[in-house]
Amino acid sequence: MGKERKIRVLVAKPGLDGHDRGAKVVARALKDAGMEVIYTGIRQTPEQIAKTAIQEDVDVVGLSCLSGAHNHLFPKVVEILKEQGADDILVFGGGIIPHEDIPFLKGKGIVEVFQPGTETREIIKTIKGKIGEKWAS
Repeated sequence: MGKERKIRVLVAKPGLDGHDRGAKVVARALKDAGMEVIYTGIRQTPEQIAKTAIQEDVDVVGLSCLSGAHNHLFPKVVEILKEQGADDILVFGGGIIPHEDIPFLKGKGIVEVFQPGTETREIIKTIKGKIGEKWAS
């Protein structure tokens, strides 16, 4: 009987935002849900995040931003992943994201955006659902 493949997730804090409590809570919840989680720490560039995602062969990148630079940083990570031939990596976002920015981010390739107050079980369910769709195709 084969062992089920674990979902590999990179949790990253792009830009100059130094507040990472929420990212750490999400990373821990994903780990507790049976996913393999890599946390890059704070103040990562989109280039560093994409490089790490590719090197670590992750399925998902979870980006957290509280600084207001999400409209620049999140799409940049997606763009770099595509340039590197890693556009099969799903990118999620979270943090302080105004509702009016969510359609823009989704249009730039962010699969889902989680706002403050989203329960970790909802994040887990969404990631598992999107990965299931990806693996089934």
